[in-house]
Amino acid sequence: MKMDVLLGLQWGDEGKGKIVDVLAPDYEIVARFQGGPNAGHTLEFDGIKHVLHQIPSGIFRSQILNIIGNGVVLDPVILKKEIEGLGKFSIDYMKNLVVSKKATIIVPTHKLLDAAYEKSKGDKKIGSTLKGIGPTYQDKIGRSALRIGDILSPDFPDKYQTLLEKHRTILSFYDFPLDELPELEKNFFDAIAFVKSLNLIDSEYVVNEALSGGKKILAEGAQGSLLDIDFGSYPFVTSSSTMTAGACSGLGVAPSRIGEVFGIFKAYCTRVGSGPFPTELFDDTGEAMRKEGNEFGSTTGRP
Repeated sequence: MKMDVLLGLQWGDEGKGKIVDVLAPDYEIVARFQGGPNAGHTLEFDGIKHVLHQIPSGIFRSQILNIIGNGVVLDPVILKKEIEGLGKFSIDYMKNLVVSKKATIIVPTHKLLDAAYEKSKGDKKIGSTLKGIGPTYQDKIGRSALRIGDILSPDFPDKYQTLLEKHRTILSFYDFPLDELPELEKNFFDAIAFVKSLNLIDSEYVVNEALSGGKKILAEGAQGSLLDIDFGSYPFVTSSSTMTAGACSGLGVAPSRIGEVFGIFKAYCTRVGSGPFPTELFDDTGEAMRKEGNEFGSTTGRP
C-alpha cells in the first residue's frame, strides 16, 4: 500500500482541513508531517466551529488513527488546549491520537526568540505568527532542540536548562525582556506533564508497518507550496518543507511509497503576513472578497 498526500498549492488557507475531513472516511490513518501551531485547519460540525493547529483533521472520525509525526514542531501548551477543546465532541483522544517521540518541542523561549528576531527586522519583518516555529526548527537543525521522547528521560530538566541558557544569551544580545517567562514556563511544565499521559510512539515504525499491512494513510500538509522553505517566496516562507518531500522526511516514508498527491487551491489567492503578493486587491472588490470568504487567518486572525 502507498501513502497519499494532501498539500496546499497556494500560501496556505486553501481549506485543507475541510478536504481532509471529506476524504478521511476512505483512510484508516491521517498523519501530520510538518509545521506546528502556525497551522490553522477550521472545521465546523452542527454549527460548532473548531480550529485544529497541531492535531490531524481526522480526529473527528472515531475509526481513524491520527498521528502527529516526527516532522512536526509541537507546542505542548497549545496541544493541551486543543485536546481540552475537543471535550465537547466526546472524542476519545487516548484511542485515536498518537504523538511521535521524535517530534520537536517548542519551549517558551522559542516564542520570545521569534518575537525578538521579528522586532529586530523592523520594516523588513517576514510576518511570523510568533508561535516559535522558526527558532524551534533552527535548534532542530543545529542539533540542540528537545524532542518529545526527551520528556520521558529523568535528565529532561537538565536538558531544558541547557537550552534555556543558550536562549537567554541570544535574548540578552537583542535586549529582549523576559518578564513573561516565569508564567510561560509554569504553563509549559503543566502541559509537559499532560503530554506524558498521551500515547507517545515511534511513528516511523507505526506508519511503515501500517503501509506494509495494507492500511490506507493520508498525510496532511500544513501551510502551502508557495511557503515552502526551499521553493517558496523566500525569505517570506515557513521553516519546513510543505511539499511531498516533506511528507517523506516528516513521517519516515520512502518516496517509492507515495501514492496519490492531492493539491488544494481556492478560486482566488490569499496571503497572510508579509511577502510579495502580485495580484493583491486593495480596493472595494478585495475587501468584499475578504468578508464574503471570511478570509482571516485561523491561527492569527490576520486579514
